[in-house]
Amino acid sequence: MTWLSRCFEGVEDPRTGNAVRHDLLEVLTMALTAAICGAETCVDFADFALDREALFRSFLKLENGLPSHDTFSRLFRLIDPASFSTCFGRFLEALGERGEGVLAIDGKTLRRSFDRAAGGSPLHVVSAFACERRLVIGQAAVAEGGNEITAARELLSLLDLTGMLVTGDAIHCQNETARLIGERGGDWLFALKDNRPAIRRAVAAFFADPPQDLDEHIDTDADHGRIEVRTHRVCHDVEWIFSDRRYPHEPTMPGLATVAMVEASVTQGGRTTTSQRLYLSSATLSAPAFARAVRAHWRIENSLHWVLDTTFDEDRARNRKDHAPENLATLRKLALNVLQRARTDISIRRKRKRSGWSDEFARSILGQMR
Repeated sequence: MTWLSRCFEGVEDPRTGNAVRHDLLEVLTMALTAAICGAETCVDFADFALDREALFRSFLKLENGLPSHDTFSRLFRLIDPASFSTCFGRFLEALGERGEGVLAIDGKTLRRSFDRAAGGSPLHVVSAFACERRLVIGQAAVAEGGNEITAARELLSLLDLTGMLVTGDAIHCQNETARLIGERGGDWLFALKDNRPAIRRAVAAFFADPPQDLDEHIDTDADHGRIEVRTHRVCHDVEWIFSDRRYPHEPTMPGLATVAMVEASVTQGGRTTTSQRLYLSSATLSAPAFARAVRAHWRIENSLHWVLDTTFDEDRARNRKDHAPENLATLRKLALNVLQRARTDISIRRKRKRSGWSDEFARSILGQMR
């Protein structure tokens, strides 16, 4: 399939000598196809290739036969993760996707990827997730000695953010991150918590007793005996934040245009609780647009992290050596991107199972991209 060749083209082959008897693009294609069809480990990839040899021979040459599980394992341990992660961009090009809408950034730890014998910590990966399209467009691992903030900046610096609203938790509410997003052509929307104590106190006090009528939007959800009413308020007059009330030349978030608040009232079992969340944004958002953006951000938890854990069993993945944890995390996300696009009327779990059961169904999933 030519689109698979295009997507993996440019990935550098780290193998030498006799280890290159199997074509790199064919091995990666088999691994991705196996991951789409339910395989989770390198042993699974080899077993799937053996059982579905007829399927692979219908579009691959396989001049030297099928690779063993050691071949798959060795390859994913050696491939440069930065080179492999460029496949995200090529996949989006093959899908014909445009970069617009809400882009959520968030980190996730692969809990079983630690190497106790070598003193290695679990791999922590930051993903960029296009919420409306439900596609992963990039991934960066937290480097040794780094943190989620620096990994997110590394990832964002590689992306064209034109037309995107980048959303993130309070950990990303940083001046440098906001400046970088603006330079890459995007806007930002970040939660505001105690890591920015002065601004948080000022914004909380403002919404506790606002001096003017604010743009407001109310959403209500009712399900399983739980009623949640969310009131969204936004204010575009932010000059008061830049005043010298606290101290002169106070640093501020670059491009700040909106302060916002969500008040959630939850009633369940006859008991009502109320909470507030504060936000800052460089976009001039109306209250309904702010509400949509906040709700969209949570799709990275529901449509990415949760799916990887429950459908791809990522939390129990035990790959630990060299670059294997990061590269296989990339492979899982590439497989999820393909599955998200096909047969939107059924769940990811059902698509993986049916692809594993039926060559015809697997071809329908793979054949959506040409």
